[in-house]
Amino acid sequence: MSKGIRRPHEVVDYDQLTQSFPPPPEYFDSTYLESRDEIERKQLSRVKDRALRAYQVPFFKRRWDKAGFDPNSIESLDDLSRVPFYTVDDIRKSIEANPPFGDYQGVLPKDAAQEPMRVFMSGGTTGTSRPTLYTAWDREAGAILTARALYQQGIRPGDTVLNAWAYSTHNGAFSMDEALYKWLNCVVLTTGTGTVTSSQRQIELAVQYGAKAILTTGDYLLRLAEKAREMGVDPKKDLQLTALPNIGDRASLEDTFGGENYASYGFHEVQWIATECPARQGLHIQEDAFIVQVVDTDTGEPTPDGELGCLVVTELYKTGSPQFRYNIMDLSYLYPPEQCACGSWLRRMAPFSGRGDNMVKLRGVNVWPEALGEIVMTHEQTTEDYFVRAIREGHRDEMIVAVTTPADAGAFATIATELETLLKEKIGVKIRVEVGVPGSLDELTEIKTSPKTKRFRDERS
Repeated sequence: MSKGIRRPHEVVDYDQLTQSFPPPPEYFDSTYLESRDEIERKQLSRVKDRALRAYQVPFFKRRWDKAGFDPNSIESLDDLSRVPFYTVDDIRKSIEANPPFGDYQGVLPKDAAQEPMRVFMSGGTTGTSRPTLYTAWDREAGAILTARALYQQGIRPGDTVLNAWAYSTHNGAFSMDEALYKWLNCVVLTTGTGTVTSSQRQIELAVQYGAKAILTTGDYLLRLAEKAREMGVDPKKDLQLTALPNIGDRASLEDTFGGENYASYGFHEVQWIATECPARQGLHIQEDAFIVQVVDTDTGEPTPDGELGCLVVTELYKTGSPQFRYNIMDLSYLYPPEQCACGSWLRRMAPFSGRGDNMVKLRGVNVWPEALGEIVMTHEQTTEDYFVRAIREGHRDEMIVAVTTPADAGAFATIATELETLLKEKIGVKIRVEVGVPGSLDELTEIKTSPKTKRFRDERS
C-alpha cells in the first residue's frame, strides 16, 4: 500500500465490483435474466445495508428521526414506502445551512487521501449548485451501469466513439468517457461540444476514424447532420453510425441516420438507471443498483402500476453520498412486474413524461423558470414582472424570458443583450430575452384576472 495515500486500485476490489455489478456483455447473460425472486432478494439485502449507511449521514438521520423511521426496521421491500422522501428543495436547504457541500454527503473532501473522490455539480440555476461527491467505487460502479446502457443501445467493444458532451462540472461527459474506456474498450475521441470542436471538425473526425456513435443531445446530433449535408456528407451512408444513444426525437434520429434509437433514463446524482430493449416495451431498470417507485404528485402516496406520477429513486450501489428515496419530480409510471419479450424480469418504467414541477432540461442543464425570474429582476432597469416560455424551434428546445421596464424603447435592445449575457453567465446556456413596457405581460401572467400569478408556460407540445 502507498504510504499515507490510497490509490483507486487499493480502494476498489475489482473482483467484488464485477461480481456484484457485472459489466456488459456478461450482464446480459446473467443478472439481466434473473428471476423476480432473485432480483427482489438481492434488492432487499442491499437496501438494508444502504439504509444503515445512509443513517450515518446527518441529512438522513435528522429526517428519519423526525419521521420516526428506524433503518433497522426494514424487513421487506414494501417497508421502503415508510421512509420519508426528499426533493431538490431539501437539498438546497441543506446546502444553505451547511455550505458549500450541505450535510447530505456520505464523504467529505478531507477524506480524499484515503478515499479517492470526484465532485460533480448540477442545478445551479438558483445561484447554488448541487454538488455530489463520488468515491472511487461509485465512479467505477456507475461506469459499469453506464456501459450496460450504452451496450444495450448498440455500442460494442472496440467501437470508435465521439464523446461530444460538454466536459464541465456536470457528470455526463465524464460518466460516458469512463464507461466507454474502462468497461467497453472503445476508442474514445473526446471532442466535447461544438464550441470546443467545431461541427465541421466533428463530422470530419467521425468520417476519418469511422465512428460508430456520436454521444451528445439528439438536437445537436441533428444539427451535425445538417452540417454534414452542407459538407457533401450523407449522414446515413457516409457516417455509418450503428448506435444512436441520444436523448431526443426518435423518429428524426432514426430517419436521418438509419440506426435505432432506444429511450433511456438517468440523472446527475445516480447516473444511468434504465434503458429500453429492442422489444420497446418500456425501459428496463437496473434493479441490482436501483429501486424505483412512483408516487402521486400531490399526495406523495404510491401510485398503481401504469399510473403517471413522480419518480422516487433509491440507489443500491454507492459508498459515498446516498440517494435514498429521492423524489426527482420527473414524471413516469411503472409497468407490472412481468417478463418482457426479451426474456428479462427486470421492472420496466415508461420514458420520461414531463415534470411534476416547472423545471425544464435545456441542453443538459436543469433550469427553473422562477430562478430565471430572480436573475433578470436584479437588473436595475427591469420591474418585478416577468414571464418564461419553453418553446421548440427546429430540432432544439429554447427558453424565452420576457421582462418589462419603464425605460425608453430605445434602451430595450441593450437591456435584452445585458440580460442574455447575465443569464448565460449564471445558467451556462443561452436564453433569449424579450423586453416590453409595463403591463405588456398582464395577459400571460393573468396578474389582474387570476388569484395566482402565472410565470411559466411550456409551449413545446
